[in-house]
Amino acid sequence: MKMLCSLAVVASLISLPALAATPAAQLDNKPAFIAGLIKKMTLEEKIGQLRLISIGTEMPQPRILQEIAAGRIGGTFNTVTPSENRPLQDAAVKHSRLGIPIFFAYDIVHGHRTVFPISLAQASSWDMDAIALGARTSAIEASADGIDMTFAPMVDISRDPRWGRTSEGFGEDPHLVSEIAKVTVRGFQGTSAANRDSLMASVKHFALYGAVEGGRDYNTVDMSPMRMYQDYLPPYRAAIDAGAGGVMVALNSINGVPATSNTWLMHDLLRKDWGFKGVTVSDHGAITELVRHGVAQDNREAARLAIKAGIDMSMHDALYLQELPGLIKSGAVSIREIDNAVREVLGAKYDMGLFHDPYRRIGVAANDPADVNAESRLHRAAARQVARASMVLLENRNQTLPLKKSGTIALVGPLADSQLDILGSWSAAGVARQAITLRQGLRDVAGDKVRVIYARGANITNDERIVEYLNYLDTDNPEIIQDKRSPADMIAEAVKVAEEADVIVAAVGESRGMSHESSSRTRLDIPASQRALLEALKATGKPLVLVLMNGRPLELTWEQAHADAVLETWFSGTEGGHAIADVLFGDYNPSGKLPVSFPRSVGQIPTYYNRLRVGRPFVEGKPGNYTSQYFEEKNGPLYPFGYGLSYTDFDVSPITLSAPAMARKGKLDASVTVRNTGARDGETVLQLYIHDEAASVVRPEKELKDFRKVALKAGESRTVRFTLDEDDLKFFNARLQHVAEAGQFAVQIGLDSENVQQAVFELR
Repeated sequence: MKMLCSLAVVASLISLPALAATPAAQLDNKPAFIAGLIKKMTLEEKIGQLRLISIGTEMPQPRILQEIAAGRIGGTFNTVTPSENRPLQDAAVKHSRLGIPIFFAYDIVHGHRTVFPISLAQASSWDMDAIALGARTSAIEASADGIDMTFAPMVDISRDPRWGRTSEGFGEDPHLVSEIAKVTVRGFQGTSAANRDSLMASVKHFALYGAVEGGRDYNTVDMSPMRMYQDYLPPYRAAIDAGAGGVMVALNSINGVPATSNTWLMHDLLRKDWGFKGVTVSDHGAITELVRHGVAQDNREAARLAIKAGIDMSMHDALYLQELPGLIKSGAVSIREIDNAVREVLGAKYDMGLFHDPYRRIGVAANDPADVNAESRLHRAAARQVARASMVLLENRNQTLPLKKSGTIALVGPLADSQLDILGSWSAAGVARQAITLRQGLRDVAGDKVRVIYARGANITNDERIVEYLNYLDTDNPEIIQDKRSPADMIAEAVKVAEEADVIVAAVGESRGMSHESSSRTRLDIPASQRALLEALKATGKPLVLVLMNGRPLELTWEQAHADAVLETWFSGTEGGHAIADVLFGDYNPSGKLPVSFPRSVGQIPTYYNRLRVGRPFVEGKPGNYTSQYFEEKNGPLYPFGYGLSYTDFDVSPITLSAPAMARKGKLDASVTVRNTGARDGETVLQLYIHDEAASVVRPEKELKDFRKVALKAGESRTVRFTLDEDDLKFFNARLQHVAEAGQFAVQIGLDSENVQQAVFELR
């Protein structure tokens, strides 16, 4: 009511907006329409379009309405219902001088009302249809809540799992992440970002944010241009080529220059080289942070650097509003630079369809849902489908899995019955009470023939300092709730339950807050409280199945050695409990493959498969002295990139090449026959890698170039053909030229990055 009263006051002071009478013919001509609109705008209105504010944190609601009606806000984020967004749009369209609509944005990373598995989990599916389903469903749900833009996909290549935001990305490999980037953008935007059920994608974090030094969030990035172009930039380019309408700019510095003030990054690379025509948005408060980076003396200089670098919209600060008028007056910033930014903001709104219909996604009040969290608004079947495809079977000794739908199962662990944690970080408008935990999922899927007995067994951690940190953001609704019993009492209860059971299922790993922004870790092992529980459970002699919930690769050497089966489920979303149970009982045969390498210990980081070759390589089985290796433990990852087991077995034949050589601008086919040699139907992922034998610069050991998910019935075989061309052999040389050099190449095809068949051909 207070908001409506404030709006009425504003309405009495402002005349009808000018856009109401715009002829349809002019509106349909985007360049002419935007150019005409810019001519009508005052400097204050132009600067207002460059302001993206956070609802609920920057100013009280009545003030927001006044600012919008005065033309001093271009977009908002963090409102997630039509009834919240409609008054804000009313203030812009009906009560501002020009009637320019605002847009509504939100971080819809892996679901909206229905929470899908985290991005790292979705990448584990290697299933582009499943990933597209998640993005399209998210767009349908979010657009129905009046949202126009999502700050996603997050396509930062991450090779240091200490980084908390590893969970938000799609892994370590440029090709896999690029393919997912394209699919996700198309899923969000559909056939057009202007569609009623589409969202504009704003790819992030541009650029190189996943390479922060030491895996510590917000840290610096220092990287050679060749590595930048070869490994880290391709996913952003793929998202932009797929049509992403927005780019969110990273918080880190790049070779000494913050991305937010990096003219080379924003102008030369993004706009000139890549031809990006969309809107750029700073990350949260990033322009202000230029002062703390030490490249701006004060806020005035920070605003000048950002606008000149090409940052169109300033998120969650008032620097553009406060500083740009004075910078224009002094001549330090030109009106042309302001107009360029305004043109991109208005262009994004045009592409969202907001000038044709500002209420395109908000709709009319009569159609507002009576309950925004109604069960009928969820897409549970889609979430369960994607979650099942995202799980990776890491170990399965003596066919411990699948479980029988009979007997007694002991379910233990602090994550076994946590509705909040199973959603993962950045769970948008998802509601924890609607999430299916593993405890509920086992009971629902097992039916009456299985007795499931439960004990918590341990807290996530017994380190109160860590608990305090994870609960810091919301002390009224803590993420971590500690069981007040002693660790010994909790373990004793779990052991008693285990002794009554035929098999133990232990749900262990991280809380969702441990794999989040600003949650970098110095250790990757499962917390000591949970390890003590696992050791006690192992001592019972009962079969031990680990269900991992986590947002990054963990150090699992003890778990690999002692568990009978290990299922990596990541954070699997609203339907996670049902999906995990489907896999545990064999109603779904796991087919996921790792999109990241798992190190044996934190000391091995970085451990990624496509590492550059060295002059003294370590060779397994040969003496390690004076080779590139660590001498204290076995070298190589615990689980390699692309790895994942099934409840059946697959065999890959030697490679058949269509020719011994490929001509420039020619093609070459590489074929294998894959056979399901087991007793169950299943799916696997065939992966094709290229190894460049010799080049003008040091090249990686191998590089993923293609993959194919193949479903085979028990005993069935199929020939799978991959086609290579010259582009598959190209790389960035020392001059940053994208070239394919003549010579010998090895093509490798297998079920993970280490176990491959190989054949050699020549590029002439």
